[in-house]
Amino acid sequence: MLLTIFIYFFSANGNDSKKFKGDYSPCSPSRVIHIRKVPNEVTEADIISLGVPFGKVTNLLMLKSKSQAFLEMASEEAAITMMNYYTPVTPHLRSQPVYIQYSNHRELKTDNLPNQRAQAALQAVNTGQSGGLTLTGVPGSESLLLTGQSPVLRIIVENLFYPVTLDVLHQIFSKFGTVLKIITFTKNNQFQALLQYADPMNAHHAKAALDGQNIYNACCTLRIEFSKLTSLNVKYNNDKSRDFTRLDLPTGDGQPSLDATMAAAFGRYFIVLYPPKVSSVPGALGPLALTTSAITGRMAIHGMTAIPGHSVLLVSNLNPDVSQTFVISNPLGVYGDVHRVKILFNKKENALVQMADATQAQLAMSHLNGQRLHGRVLRITLSKHQAVQLPREGHEDQGLTKDYSNSPLHRFKKPGSKNFQNIFPPSATLHLSNIPPSVSDDDLKRLFASTGCSVKAFKFFQDRKMALIQLGSVEEAITAVIDLHNHDLGDNHHLRVSFSKSMI
Repeated sequence: MLLTIFIYFFSANGNDSKKFKGDYSPCSPSRVIHIRKVPNEVTEADIISLGVPFGKVTNLLMLKSKSQAFLEMASEEAAITMMNYYTPVTPHLRSQPVYIQYSNHRELKTDNLPNQRAQAALQAVNTGQSGGLTLTGVPGSESLLLTGQSPVLRIIVENLFYPVTLDVLHQIFSKFGTVLKIITFTKNNQFQALLQYADPMNAHHAKAALDGQNIYNACCTLRIEFSKLTSLNVKYNNDKSRDFTRLDLPTGDGQPSLDATMAAAFGRYFIVLYPPKVSSVPGALGPLALTTSAITGRMAIHGMTAIPGHSVLLVSNLNPDVSQTFVISNPLGVYGDVHRVKILFNKKENALVQMADATQAQLAMSHLNGQRLHGRVLRITLSKHQAVQLPREGHEDQGLTKDYSNSPLHRFKKPGSKNFQNIFPPSATLHLSNIPPSVSDDDLKRLFASTGCSVKAFKFFQDRKMALIQLGSVEEAITAVIDLHNHDLGDNHHLRVSFSKSMI
């Protein structure tokens, strides 16, 4: 038979060798996938694992001296599905990025090439893909699959101070191989997830490298073990569960664990894993920085210490007739803990606000910039200042500076607080909590009406400790947060007011 690929690389004209040095023009679909920049330590099984989630792999050719490989799928449709998946998400092998495109070839003809390792790897996958096999008789090969090991990991996130989403998990664990499915849930008051790889070896490497690491600085610690499950059944693609090989699944009625706008607020930062230990396992992480993908809407966060000064916001276009520090601190406090506020002496339309960290500052800016307050449109940007300075002792600043560091109103002081999961954009509907039994719906309607709000609807939750109230506009709702959050309702109950994602 013709040695198509052999001739392709070693003929005199070497057309594709020239292409490899420059940009890559897209080829027409082919069931043969060309993979470039393959790390030297990558095995045949690693290459095969890229294609297995999308269909049967029928042939493989590795050219280690050129850091390239060719993967042949059983059908062109499977190759197209694979390319569609990896186009917005750069695949990684042994935590290194590799680059794929359609090959000019319609099939691989490797019968006469020394391709024993590849054929043995293919045979192992095709005869025992779901059970986990060990390859023997292949010179110099490592164990490609671990006997009896599940490709499904059970992940527990301890010390949950910042939100961890399905997309964050996908971004982290994709560094170790193709992630097929993820299901997230809360059990025993702990955020947990089940994550299925295409290959048990990927699961082995991910567990060895990530178990015990922190997603964010000093918090959100990963605890990882192998699941007894060998496959996950995902019914819906939403923020709590996803099958990355089935884009046609419905979203279902599952509620998202994190509002999309909140994810967008983190979009400009990076995820940083701070490892408490050094691992020698292939694919282990240094500290690992992962970029975001605008196409998939992945979220990424950076620890506050790495971006100094970004925890201070400049809030401008305030109404100077009502520019008091609590007018600023209360609405921003919905999105993070406000530590200090300083209204500028000569420009009372402007104020500096120091948040607890850069993440919370970004959240507040994302949600409140452009909102109306007291007849004006708020403008919020990051300040160049590192911190808000308090007035020196003996200097009076007419009450324009306020230190809220020890305020009892802080919503996010407690690590893992559920308040992190209930952050929503400003809306006309407010969520009320900490309501004593003695307070009726009419009492609450009158309270909100007394601040100038028009009450459109009201609904108690079943336990009557919480309620929803719909006001006339978003601006009215922001004003109500300022005026009524922490309002004393008697019986040692202070009203908690926040924005709701629900409508009445």
